Amino acid sequence: MQIVSRSPLKLALVAAVVGSSLVVTGCAGSGGKPKDTAYVARDVETLYNSAKDRLDRGQPKLAAALFDEVERQHPYSPWARQAQLMSAFSYYVASDYNKAISSAQRFLSIHPGNKDAPYAYYLIALSYYEQISDITRDQKTTEQARAALREVVRRYPATEYATDARLKLDLVEDHLAGKEMEIGRYYEKSGKWLAASLRFRNVVDNFQTTSHAPEALFRLTETNLALGIPEEAKKYAAVLGANYPGSEWYAKAYKLMEKYAPDAKAS
Repeated sequence: MQIVSRSPLKLALVAAVVGSSLVVTGCAGSGGKPKDTAYVARDVETLYNSAKDRLDRGQPKLAAALFDEVERQHPYSPWARQAQLMSAFSYYVASDYNKAISSAQRFLSIHPGNKDAPYAYYLIALSYYEQISDITRDQKTTEQARAALREVVRRYPATEYATDARLKLDLVEDHLAGKEMEIGRYYEKSGKWLAASLRFRNVVDNFQTTSHAPEALFRLTETNLALGIPEEAKKYAAVLGANYPGSEWYAKAYKLMEKYAPDAKAS
């Protein structure tokens, strides 16, 4: 199951980006006939308007190509800068996330201090976030999403982008912790107690605010008993009891300690 969803800020941010773009007048072409898609030389205003029209009409991939054409045909025009960002956004709407990332990164490389730079960073983070797969798959993209979201928070902590990024970071952290738990449970079922305990410790040490922390503490109690280290098991059971006293995981840990290490039983 994927944890991702479209950002609740999306519509508001679209308005912000479009609203900050250059003022345009009228629509290009003859209302969407094939000639609008041909990359022939056109004045910058007509070309930009044509791209914007395609985006408004729900054709984001074509819009992105036309915004790219604005930059190609008129690279030194003030319109080119905004077209770069609109191209990135259009690719994002089209779910072509790799191109969205590439376009946004290109915008930042050329205009690092632009007023729309925060949005470009946020768009990169969203594009990684949208690609997060379920925990049974490789989590490289999840790590990239976490790094990109953290970058938004680090650079622009007081913005609405950072507010949304923090919310998404909580979900990303929970997702990564879930992956560690899955691997740890697999090792545990295979009798690889030490390998399992290392995964569970990673959750406790690095993802302690996630929903997986209580189970990780229980699994550490379990694996340390299996490894013949009751005092370590007692330590984790005690931490579990102190932080999650009413949880099912503490109840299970208590029973384990009572059964297999009564002399080391956590109070």
